[in-house]
Amino acid sequence: MLRPSTIATWNRNPADEEAMGAAHAPIWRRMVDVSVPHDLSASTVLDYGCNQGGFLRMLYDTHPFKSAIGIDIARESVGRAELLKGHRPIGYQVASTAASLGRTFDFAFSHEVLYLLPDLAAHAADMKAALRPGGAYVAAVGCHTESGVWPHWRKLIAETSSIPLFDHSLEDVAKAFSAAGFVVAVRPLALDAFMPVTVGSPYFPKITDQLRYYTTDKVLFRFVRQAA
Repeated sequence: MLRPSTIATWNRNPADEEAMGAAHAPIWRRMVDVSVPHDLSASTVLDYGCNQGGFLRMLYDTHPFKSAIGIDIARESVGRAELLKGHRPIGYQVASTAASLGRTFDFAFSHEVLYLLPDLAAHAADMKAALRPGGAYVAAVGCHTESGVWPHWRKLIAETSSIPLFDHSLEDVAKAFSAAGFVVAVRPLALDAFMPVTVGSPYFPKITDQLRYYTTDKVLFRFVRQAA
């Protein structure tokens, strides 16, 4: 099953859609801390699957960049991102491919997007077209077949997601980007923060589930585009 070209929002529940940014902020900060050089003032940045734009706003406020574009297939989410960006040098667009922007970037990021894509090879080729030689794409991946919570989460997420989900392994991801001409590296996210505990959470029935997920299951891939 292929995902639709556009949707209204990712989550069928508006309240959950609005809350997504705050819930993801500690993860975004960790992504930035371990993967972003101190000075981005001359760099261009792409956020693939930007939702309401929170990642790029946070990134600019801590590491000001030259310019950035966030793309997403969720029309209302992109509209909200535009309203919230203020005077930051960021543009948000409804788009399903990075290559359709017709430009290249120094850095690209995505957070929990890959399990929503039916064709990893196509995504790798798309990101290669959108990155300059030597450019890096950092992708956070926790929804994968090796994750201990994925069988349970797959059912929960499917109940609220506006699009279908796909089962990819970490090996599937690495092979797709290696074949496309990227140097592939990986590390655990290893969230360096206290994690709020929600008693009775359907996603983390036990605290040990939460600890294991953020220290082992959730990883950061770094794909560096080779010159050739």
